[in-house]
Amino acid sequence: MSEKKVGVWLIGAFGSIATTVFLGASALRRGLTPSTGMVTELPPFQGLDLVDMAHLELGGCDVRTGDLVAQARHILRETSCPNMSDPAELEVLEKDLRKLQERIANGTACNCGEAIFKLAEDAFGISPHAPPSHSLREEIACIGRCLDVFKQSLALDSVVVVNLASTEPPLPAHPAHDSPDALEAALDRNDTNAVRASTLYAYAAIQAGFPYINFTPSGGALLPALIRMAEVRGVPVMGSDGKTGETLVKSALAPLFTCRNLEVLSWEGFNILGNMDGSVLDHPANRESKIKTKDGVLAAILGYTPHSRVHIDYVPSLDDQKTAWDFIHFRGFLGAKMSLQFIWQGYDSLLAAPLVLDLARLAELAQRRGEGGLMPHLACFFKAPLGADEHRLSEQFRLLQDYAENIRQG
Repeated sequence: MSEKKVGVWLIGAFGSIATTVFLGASALRRGLTPSTGMVTELPPFQGLDLVDMAHLELGGCDVRTGDLVAQARHILRETSCPNMSDPAELEVLEKDLRKLQERIANGTACNCGEAIFKLAEDAFGISPHAPPSHSLREEIACIGRCLDVFKQSLALDSVVVVNLASTEPPLPAHPAHDSPDALEAALDRNDTNAVRASTLYAYAAIQAGFPYINFTPSGGALLPALIRMAEVRGVPVMGSDGKTGETLVKSALAPLFTCRNLEVLSWEGFNILGNMDGSVLDHPANRESKIKTKDGVLAAILGYTPHSRVHIDYVPSLDDQKTAWDFIHFRGFLGAKMSLQFIWQGYDSLLAAPLVLDLARLAELAQRRGEGGLMPHLACFFKAPLGADEHRLSEQFRLLQDYAENIRQG
């Protein structure tokens, strides 16, 4: 294991996923829970000189205020985690969370749409209709200062930035997206229509030389111009939209139909969820970004486009639990029509948090190896993996295994 001291900076630090990352990382460091759910703890990835969990330091930012201890208590109460029931152990973890809370800075809600602006307005009195108080360059400089303070105050060797913020509305195409020079010019003239907050975070991270992971569906996070900047500067980046539930099952199940030459006629997915993610996705503009990443997998695997629709509905009482019911109608021999149905129920944050730690470790390793730009070997972690045409889960995982094997062979 690498002895380097690595920071993980979480955008959306008061959200359910980030809170679970904070809680889980602390529990792992103290030996209070096994590493179940972490891909990097599987046998194929042993001996890769990944950063030891004991040497990971966490911090982050958010457009909201919050209380990590209260949020963690809520998550544990809702999920009834059996490994987190000892009062003495919880008291120790809560002390860790209070220290981590001191590392959470104010984030930016620049051009994020009404739903996310409302979160910032409730927390800081920011109105979505008021003119921005800072220019885009000033916003980027502020993010950069927060990242620098995080790194310097903890004497970190490196920092990985992970976007876990609420889903932004789609970002309309803009000439500034095509090249670094065009993006720089848009930033200089303060063209807020060309970017969203996720763009500014990615830009600040790449300029600082910090790997950037977009775990959200937000399309502004890794524009072609930013990817090119990352390539030139030798900064690893990857996204988009962490694959943890229904789409994970789709990417594993859809190849079954191609292997048996069965024609998928229709694949309908119905998703219900609560928590802040569900609340934000209840807004049509934000939901559009999510549906785009969830609905693009089938055609890529099947080679044709069946009738398919993804439905996402907010059910507050579900809290962090996400339920997906999928109905698959397919045609077989002699034209017979048959069907398959599945129900996936899981706690979104508990499924996502270990993957965030995996991605941070793998991104730091990539940077230490001198790799820059997109990391297509991480495709298995994402619904819409940038730079990777492969969407079958088994083959995506093989890409990651091959990457690990190539490292071991030198």
